[in-house]
Amino acid sequence: MNSLIDKYNIPGPRYTSYPTVPYWDESSFTPELWKQSVIRTFKETNAEEGISIYIHLPFCEALCTFCACHKRITKQHSVEIPYLESVLKEWQLYLQLFDEKPKLKELHLGGGTPTFFSPKNLKTLLEGIFETVEIAEHQEFSFEGHPNNTSKEHLQTLYDLGFRRVSFGVQDYDPKVQKAINRIQPFEKVKEVTEWAKEIGYRGISHDLVFGLPHQTWEAMENTIRKTMELKPDRLAFYSYAHVPWVKGVGQRGFDENDLPSGEEKRRLYEDGKKLLEDLGYIEVGMDHFSLEHDDLYQSLIQKKLHRNFMGYTSSKTQLMVGLGMSAISDSWYAFAQNIKTVEEYQKMVEEGEIPVVKGHILNEEDLTVRRHILNLMCQLETTFDSNNSFPELENALEMLKEMENDELVEINGHHIQITEKGRAFTRNVAMVFDLRMMRNKPETRIFSMTI
Repeated sequence: MNSLIDKYNIPGPRYTSYPTVPYWDESSFTPELWKQSVIRTFKETNAEEGISIYIHLPFCEALCTFCACHKRITKQHSVEIPYLESVLKEWQLYLQLFDEKPKLKELHLGGGTPTFFSPKNLKTLLEGIFETVEIAEHQEFSFEGHPNNTSKEHLQTLYDLGFRRVSFGVQDYDPKVQKAINRIQPFEKVKEVTEWAKEIGYRGISHDLVFGLPHQTWEAMENTIRKTMELKPDRLAFYSYAHVPWVKGVGQRGFDENDLPSGEEKRRLYEDGKKLLEDLGYIEVGMDHFSLEHDDLYQSLIQKKLHRNFMGYTSSKTQLMVGLGMSAISDSWYAFAQNIKTVEEYQKMVEEGEIPVVKGHILNEEDLTVRRHILNLMCQLETTFDSNNSFPELENALEMLKEMENDELVEINGHHIQITEKGRAFTRNVAMVFDLRMMRNKPETRIFSMTI
């Protein structure tokens, strides 16, 4: 396995979209084309499928130095109401594009720190959206909670509004690791909020763990996993730390590069962590996610309904996902769009009556075909080419996969590709073989984290 790690540990995307953001063709994108794609997808899918909404709530009281998200660090809670008013105004701009009431299937509050906002203000935001939509019968509402500031009132308020899923960012319980990433978070606090959530009735409690953090050892990782098992969350995200200190605005300079585990050490953290999780009853779902058998994420996997988008893996799929808030990314299936990345500019554009997208990509037929294959690989660990495939370059992917087949990472049967159990750790590498845009324009500098 170590020789495979040396061979395949290269920079690569996480494929929450295809094309990936660095390969969006911004020259052919306009806000008007984005609006047209939203209208098209809404007309095609709202009645049956409904829509998803992602709301980016960017404020945090302290900077976690492992974080690569778009955020604003402040302790001034006076920012809450003006920001939420802008989000509601942005939503009103989208409502003008729709010819019927949207059916809301999926809603996620991400960040930043959603629980930076008071329960009262979150309720005002959500009620402002709910009064404009029809709630789908089997909706999925979820939010990210910081264990240090998620109150029982937060959990009860959001539960009363229809939320049944919450993910708590744990990362690691080792004090040395917590100090390095500026995330001091005792187990007792995570235990308290997890038990509150169970008591209130949440049926989908998730903990986020990260491997590959500075000073992290297997002994510390094993302790973190075993402590997590005491709380038995329904699902786990077991993320590889993405070290991207060159990206503007990230805080990944709170430790020395030499403090990070080597590629071999990091892979051991994953392999041994995965084995321990499976021994404790968790099943690997897609890439970097695990769940108990009763959880919707596992059920969607066996029913081949698992989906992946900018929110990560989800058990429900809609083609239209509207991203609201500073830096939020939207997906109409035929196009992607990202909002402007500063709070002030975001609020200014919304105030002026503009949907605040500043860049995006319109998918062509080739993009849509490649996207389908990469989604299949990321969600089902397999894909099949059409016999009359109209994009010859994709045939080259079969040849490029031969070496991976020799390394027992994939099995190829005609036009069918299956990622093996051994190859699951290299799923990103397999998907990269299909990434025609990256193959044609190989980056000259690092733009992605390492795959291992």
